[in-house]
Amino acid sequence: MRISVAADTRDGIAPLLPAALTRLGHQVTAHGALSGTRAAHDAACVWSACAREAARDVAEGRADQAVVACWTGTGASIAANKVPGVRAALCTDATTAAGARRWNDANVLALSLRLLSEPVLEEILEAWFAAAPSTEPEDVAALALLEQAP
Repeated sequence: MRISVAADTRDGIAPLLPAALTRLGHQVTAHGALSGTRAAHDAACVWSACAREAARDVAEGRADQAVVACWTGTGASIAANKVPGVRAALCTDATTAAGARRWNDANVLALSLRLLSEPVLEEILEAWFAAAPSTEPEDVAALALLEQAP
């Protein structure tokens, strides 16, 4: 699977993300501080910019899914959710990650750089990629409501 990954800093679990995704067999495109070509003060490393860039990869078909991260994960989630066609979910455990994929058909995983340990990160990634969107009629109908005008 093609995964776009972004973080605004290389703190906490950020440096682990590209390698963890690669170990799971994914092709990784890195943005922000993870790209290796950006200085920490570069505007592309701002949480809103790099999360939006990764989310756009999903929305525009360059990536199948994305993983975005910032200190709390909240800002990265908000930025990603501003991109039409993106359903980003902030997950702090494997159960939430699996549920976000199953019931919400989330296509962007948002993570907190400060809250997660390496073992919990691995659990979240495994649960996220093992889960598939539900085909139950009530779950499909609930998602269809998101496509309707308010």
